[in-house]
Amino acid sequence: MEIKCLPNICLRKKAAKVLNVTDDERQILDEMAKTMYLKSGVGLAACQVGIGKQLAVVDIGAGLLKLINPVITKKEGAEAQEEGCLSVPEAAVKVKRAKKIVVEYIDEQGGARRLIAEGLLARVIQHEADHLAGRLIIDYLKPLKDSSFAA
Repeated sequence: MEIKCLPNICLRKKAAKVLNVTDDERQILDEMAKTMYLKSGVGLAACQVGIGKQLAVVDIGAGLLKLINPVITKKEGAEAQEEGCLSVPEAAVKVKRAKKIVVEYIDEQGGARRLIAEGLLARVIQHEADHLAGRLIIDYLKPLKDSSFAA
């Protein structure tokens, strides 16, 4: 799979919900995981490979997590850290995210799941959820305020 980078328009489209988990979705998730590992990433959303479905894979070193239709239902705390993105190469943006989240999703067998995530796992899930909503890390950049341009 090819990672799509800015300015590719597919990165700005909201992904469609998966209504039925089929072998097609399972194959896409497997291929996404291979691509993520090949690129040394910790997460990958389907839109990053040009697929407009709510699918994401995450692995921060604790094992592969496959998320279908992820919805973050609770957030606690906040901290800002620099993040990179496979679709925005060579960029690092300080992003404020929740320290702890609850995410509800469907697994690759079609079962409903609920996960409490903290730290890096919570951050990566929030990053991938942003992708599925058409948001990128650059959206967290604050406009520069330069008084020399003031009238």
